[in-house]
Amino acid sequence: MVLALLSDLHANLEALDACLKHARASGATRYAFLGDLVGYGADPQAVIEVVMRYAAEGAVVVQGNHDAAVGRSAADLNDEAAVVIEWTRNALPAESRAWLAALPLCVRDEQICFVHASAEAPDRWRYVDDPAAAQRSSNAANRPYTFSGHVHDQALYFQSSPEKMASFAPKPGSAVPVARHRRWLAIAGSVGQPRDGNPAAAYALFDSVREILTFHRVPHDHVAAARKVRAAGLPDLTRWDPR
Repeated sequence: MVLALLSDLHANLEALDACLKHARASGATRYAFLGDLVGYGADPQAVIEVVMRYAAEGAVVVQGNHDAAVGRSAADLNDEAAVVIEWTRNALPAESRAWLAALPLCVRDEQICFVHASAEAPDRWRYVDDPAAAQRSSNAANRPYTFSGHVHDQALYFQSSPEKMASFAPKPGSAVPVARHRRWLAIAGSVGQPRDGNPAAAYALFDSVREILTFHRVPHDHVAAARKVRAAGLPDLTRWDPR
């Protein structure tokens, strides 16, 4: 099985379409959407419709903090993000808002925990941005593999001792052996809003049979996506908070 891991889509339809096309061409047979389907971008309904179709075919979908904010207060988001959430709330039909609100915070199968932020407290939206945070999330997940997003960077952590995790800097396109005899925590990166100066969308592929994980960067029409953001009167990309 080849599992595509897509997180932080942020209503960027161009980036999502490019990643899904790349995943299909790379042999993906299963899909997991790791939260923040909406927020920041100008195509929330179109993105939700795509993810709904995949969910109907068995894809895993978990809720992110921007998804949750659509159905409640956005007070814990930065000012620009809160503005977009209010716009998104008004742009979405009731059915889509209800679907986002009903998404689970965490999904576990026999080998994998899927969660947007930290599995330690999924509803607290804690960032997994160092080995200690990765250890806490992995312990709470209690699975060989924990796949998450939220941070927007691509990152990989592995269990170097029974109570310690270490970090590994993955290179896009290079397969990383991830044997299940130890625990791994991977952050897939952001499909819709990378923040490292490279506009290429980020996602990852996990081959569960070969036990390898490959991070990818996929070019897309980011100019068109940005044009939609400006046309909708949403905050400028260059002014968004790093988180």
